[in-house]
Amino acid sequence: MSSTSRAARTALVAGTVIALAAGLAACSGESLEDKGGSKGKGGAKGEIVIGSAGFTESKLLAEIYSKILDDAGYETRVQTLSNRELYEPALEKGQIDIVPEYASTLAEFLNAKANGSKAKPVASSDIDKTVTALKKLAAPRGLKVLPAGAATDQNAFAVTKEFAAEHKLKTLSDLGASGQKIKLASGEECETRVFCKPGLEKTYGIDITALDPKGVGTPQSKQAVKDGSDQLVLTTTTDATLDNFGLVLLKDDKKLQNADNVLPVVNAKSAGDKKIETALGKLTRVLTTGDLINLNRKVDAERLKPTDVAQAYVVSKGLLKK
Repeated sequence: MSSTSRAARTALVAGTVIALAAGLAACSGESLEDKGGSKGKGGAKGEIVIGSAGFTESKLLAEIYSKILDDAGYETRVQTLSNRELYEPALEKGQIDIVPEYASTLAEFLNAKANGSKAKPVASSDIDKTVTALKKLAAPRGLKVLPAGAATDQNAFAVTKEFAAEHKLKTLSDLGASGQKIKLASGEECETRVFCKPGLEKTYGIDITALDPKGVGTPQSKQAVKDGSDQLVLTTTTDATLDNFGLVLLKDDKKLQNADNVLPVVNAKSAGDKKIETALGKLTRVLTTGDLINLNRKVDAERLKPTDVAQAYVVSKGLLKK
């Protein structure tokens, strides 16, 4: 979301460096140069920085990665950066070492980065072909794509049940045909992402008059739709709190979204260690889409801390040696 999610944002290039530097320095006390200059971290079992995006599922996955790699003998730290425009360049530079990612979303992000925003899509519902394309785009950037698992998360859009009933909406096509003017609660990246505002307008003919940058599937975004200040929210198919806000997903009947299987992506130099791949592979083999929904529910609905939920999960799945 994955996410997804997984999900990802539009940032001005000039602001990216400043925001990233501030975020990393505030958390770790290290300069970017110090962090980027560390060598052989994976092989030496030194500190591994795990990046996460600013939404619940990404934070949970990062915490789970952290628990597993701690158990494997690495010193880990989770660094949250709000969006892909921030954490992907940091991953390339080795300022962070690992991120939980979503195959299709990252493939199209790197595709646009390499070939322009109008590049022919490389992602599809075929996960094997998508991962193959992703690896080709990632390798020149010093990134290593680890195997994908069965767990998937897709971007999704929701309205209130009342709004859906009033305008007879079950699908995104219905929303486009309704002619309603839509203010969309999302991340800032939605302005340029093909799965978001451009895709909703082109594929479905939805009249999006404004974006409300409250984040992907955040409580604030969903509350804005519930209150009626916004009409549509970008969230994910693993969102466990839609009922709490009286929201319902509209079916992506023209398949704007590709299936996004969860997979780890690492900086090949700083975290390309085979031991890291083996350790995270244990999670990949057992993680399911149902697990993602349940994990999200524990944080978003039951208000438990991501680190505590992550710890309970890795124990329950027998993922720790200690």
